[in-house]
Amino acid sequence: MYQKTRAGSLIFLIAAATLFSGCATPSVEYGDPLSQQALSTDFGSADLQQIAATMVDSLITFPPVAEITATRRPVISVDRIKNKSMQHIDMEAVTDSIRARLIKSGKFTFVDRTTEAAVLEELKYQQNSGMVDQEKAVEMGKQYGAEYILSGNFAEIEHKVDDVRDVYYKFTLNLKNLRTGLLEWSDEKEIRKVWKRSTFGR
Repeated sequence: MYQKTRAGSLIFLIAAATLFSGCATPSVEYGDPLSQQALSTDFGSADLQQIAATMVDSLITFPPVAEITATRRPVISVDRIKNKSMQHIDMEAVTDSIRARLIKSGKFTFVDRTTEAAVLEELKYQQNSGMVDQEKAVEMGKQYGAEYILSGNFAEIEHKVDDVRDVYYKFTLNLKNLRTGLLEWSDEKEIRKVWKRSTFGR
């Protein structure tokens, strides 16, 4: 009788443990966006932050650029980075990170061309709708023009040999003077990731 009771209790405990484990709520933890731990050869958030920091530091410390920004804040436009890789990367996020870091540096004044359609629509409304007091409406043709434009490319080269995948990323940025057409600065950041299939268990 004792053994049957003990066996029944054991079965009940196992069933309860199984039930509760099946109903357990998944846990979510915050991760460090600057963490350098590579989970795959794909381009990740840590790579984005590393590239943005490296390229902006290179730009603002380049002697000719540092001389230009020493006494004034030139007007600059940041073009969307072009993705020439095979990966589906949100290049707008990369562009935004670079722009944000440049703004925080306090070295430049920015014009944002990504909102031009909305801005034009608003200006037309103010000028033509008859709903806005013209003494308080924003006059068209008074915006600042960019003196420099920052553009760039993101490229990828991949090699696969047996159980090894070698991926090389190259990120290039260029600063062009719109008045003279001269290239004032250019730099590139390279990232290489190697993935090897685990031989454990072979």
